[in-house]
Amino acid sequence: MPSSPSKLALLGGRLAVDFANAAAAPNADMPWQRLIHFLESTAIVSAERGTQLLTLPQSDPQAAEALLLKAQRLSSSLRKVFAAMLRKRRIAGEWLEPVNEILRITEGHDELVGQDGAWKIEFIAREGGLDWLLAAVARSGAEIIAEGPRARLRICANPHCGLLFYDNSRTRRRRWCSMAVCGNRSKVAAFARKHAAARNTP
Repeated sequence: MPSSPSKLALLGGRLAVDFANAAAAPNADMPWQRLIHFLESTAIVSAERGTQLLTLPQSDPQAAEALLLKAQRLSSSLRKVFAAMLRKRRIAGEWLEPVNEILRITEGHDELVGQDGAWKIEFIAREGGLDWLLAAVARSGAEIIAEGPRARLRICANPHCGLLFYDNSRTRRRRWCSMAVCGNRSKVAAFARKHAAARNTP
């Protein structure tokens, strides 16, 4: 089964936000293929490793099911916490347990790794299990949560969108998950309303 060739639209600005967005399919848990596609799109795994992981449910169904369950618990936890942060509500301690669980079991270190003549920082797990695949996501989520009220977490102003993003803009006034998508739709709709009103004015 080949890995998906196209990249996910990563609009969140932070790894944990992109993970929460990628996992937020309506009324559905994150499927295995979407998890692997996310890991590839964020360069947590290479395309070759992603292709290998796609076959894991056939070769080791228990390992795949365990990792998928942890990924689903982590994404659900992050969505609950981020929603509470956006609404300036209290974060329940039990919501943080899936984040802490991943942080506890993914001991390792960052290391500079050469690739195609360039250097990148890569997480090297102490143990060879699969949980390390979620370590960077859990760390990213923990950093945002630790920022508390200072976190620049936002939700797209398009009421039909619902994607989250981290506002890295200089003015801190970003409103859209993507100016090219939701921002332009809003501008086109506003333009149409303005011209419709002008035509209807006697």
